[in-house]
Amino acid sequence: MPSVCFYFQVHQPYRLKHYPFFSIGKDHRYFDRDKNGAIFRKVAHKCYLPANQAMLNLIRRHDGRFRIAYSITGVAIDQMAEYAPEVLESFQELAATGCVELLGETYYHSLAGVYDEDEFRAQVALHAKAMQRHFGMRPKVFRNTELIYNDRVGSVVAGMGYQGMIAEGADDILGWRSPNFVYEAADSRLRLLLKNYRLSDDIAFRFSNRAWSEFPLTAPKFADWVHAISGNGETVNLFMDYETFGEHQWEATGIFEFLDHLPREVLKRRDWDFLTPTEVLDRCQPVAPISYGRTVSWADVDRDLTAWQGNHMQKSALKQVYDLAAEVRSRNNPATLDLWRRLQTSDHFYYMCTKWMADGDVHAYFSPYGSPYEAFINYMNVLTDFRQSVLKLKAHKEAVA
Repeated sequence: MPSVCFYFQVHQPYRLKHYPFFSIGKDHRYFDRDKNGAIFRKVAHKCYLPANQAMLNLIRRHDGRFRIAYSITGVAIDQMAEYAPEVLESFQELAATGCVELLGETYYHSLAGVYDEDEFRAQVALHAKAMQRHFGMRPKVFRNTELIYNDRVGSVVAGMGYQGMIAEGADDILGWRSPNFVYEAADSRLRLLLKNYRLSDDIAFRFSNRAWSEFPLTAPKFADWVHAISGNGETVNLFMDYETFGEHQWEATGIFEFLDHLPREVLKRRDWDFLTPTEVLDRCQPVAPISYGRTVSWADVDRDLTAWQGNHMQKSALKQVYDLAAEVRSRNNPATLDLWRRLQTSDHFYYMCTKWMADGDVHAYFSPYGSPYEAFINYMNVLTDFRQSVLKLKAHKEAVA
């Protein structure tokens, strides 16, 4: 019995405020509270609240046969609590239905998985505790920041006790194989669910594109594409940003209407259903091992790490923030540690990307800066103050205590 496995990423970063060079040594408050609050409440109004209500209605209408999964970053939960507690409550109401799975992730949506294994483990543990505290769930399936995956990351995740992990179904990794089956990591028993990026991107990116040959995308048409996999797949993994609904694809595009009709169209075929990631892994056995010899993500055409480390600015910023690890940890100060970890959030480096063409347009759309160079300078000014002022200040206080 083939299934549709829906997974949504829920993430909002703490954005830095404008921080000029002359603020170094004088101003140790780095984040723009007003902007972060305004952006979060806007996204809550356009996406989180209406999308959560739509999902809840679908679960109830279909008597629990519609099932979905979320990965909600720790920094997103923190902002829900601070700026829009009704959003957190609406996710808790969804979780209480028993039809929603919450996945593991790095608390700060960081690149620690490829830069600092100890930090990666610590952030994953923090996130698992947050899921237990807020939702009463202990994650069994893991998704790394932006679906970043390689064989080493898979081995570490397996060692932390996760049953499975989701990753990008990159063409060069799959070769002739289909993303519509469960696979097993090459050097562990970790099971992998791979994103069907063509069908996922039809919703996430092409839905409102009037130049697309398949426009307009209707629920019956999309369900037909899903059903065409019958006999050649066990799970269609549709992974996307939750902001697809109402924020990236505005309500006026008809995206909520599409969502409202899609489960009914899929379930018209009695041999099809919806499952959460853990349910897919419980039902389906891996068809083969698969090795990720390179690091893959779900970002851009390249589906690699160049969205975050594709130029010298990004590489320099990443090196310098992770070079502070030993010094920050030696302070044993929770506030300093949290501050450092917020500076690891992948979005800061995404804003520094200098790609062109379609990829560049996507990066520019999400960036609050006028240019990648402005993003880099602002970030490095903040990091310089953190290194020179905050760490030294903490060290001085500890020395005289």
